[in-house]
Amino acid sequence: MTIAFRHSSPRRFTLPNRGALLRHLGTCLVLLYCLAPFYWMAVSSFRRSSDLFAKSPLPAPWSLENYQAVMQPSSGFMRALINSLVVAGTTTILTLIIAIFTSYALARLDFWGKNVVLAVIVATSMFPGISLLVPLLKLFSNHFYWVNTYQAMILPSLSFALPLAVWNLTAFFQQLPRELEQAAMVDGCTAGQAFRKVILPLTAPGIFTTAILTFIAAWNEFIIALSMVNKTSMQTATVAISRFNGATGFDVPYGTKMAAGVIVTVPLVILVLVFQRRIVAGLTSGAVK
Repeated sequence: MTIAFRHSSPRRFTLPNRGALLRHLGTCLVLLYCLAPFYWMAVSSFRRSSDLFAKSPLPAPWSLENYQAVMQPSSGFMRALINSLVVAGTTTILTLIIAIFTSYALARLDFWGKNVVLAVIVATSMFPGISLLVPLLKLFSNHFYWVNTYQAMILPSLSFALPLAVWNLTAFFQQLPRELEQAAMVDGCTAGQAFRKVILPLTAPGIFTTAILTFIAAWNEFIIALSMVNKTSMQTATVAISRFNGATGFDVPYGTKMAAGVIVTVPLVILVLVFQRRIVAGLTSGAVK
């Protein structure tokens, strides 16, 4: 009896093709371009004032003096963070409530001029925010007396966030078949119950994505908050960072600004990293039917 041994050929290692290499290289360049400023801001926030302009990739030695300066009650930065949370959270909630009902009506109701209404909503997002500051400031100061109030920052942010939210959610509602509501009503649901129990759960990825994007935009808003508020106790975090003063009042406290920038940015980074799957699902759910 003969036994035949099969000689396995050595495994061949193939190099990635040129297209894959270019894609990976492009991805690395984009990541480097986007993350390099944040990296340098984070590194500079841990440097001492005397070492702030050092070119070393890491602080030597590490110091928390900039964060201690930011956290002092006299800086007012913690109060500014609370103001930013109130403005961004309220803007997000109001935007979702209005956008959900508006988008559902645009997606389900048939009326004359529906496309025109949707086009006008989208067109309003094209106006630069700086062009609306003067009329808004005149309106809020001379008629409503809302200067140095939360509503003076929330309502303009709401008007800027609503067009994009309505446009996104309208696309999500349009991709859902009308038979879903009809089947729910055959089972005994009212129109409101069908919307609440069937449609809303199915559009949760889109609603969640819209909420995250709206919150980030409202959290980072600067121009409106700078124009509508001149009280230190009402300013948001972005405005507080721009108004930090140095030890003499004439020098720029770069280290303190870097530390405050890290504190403002890190919650958004964590939020996106934790919910990145939901965000991607919401952005791509309407791409394939």
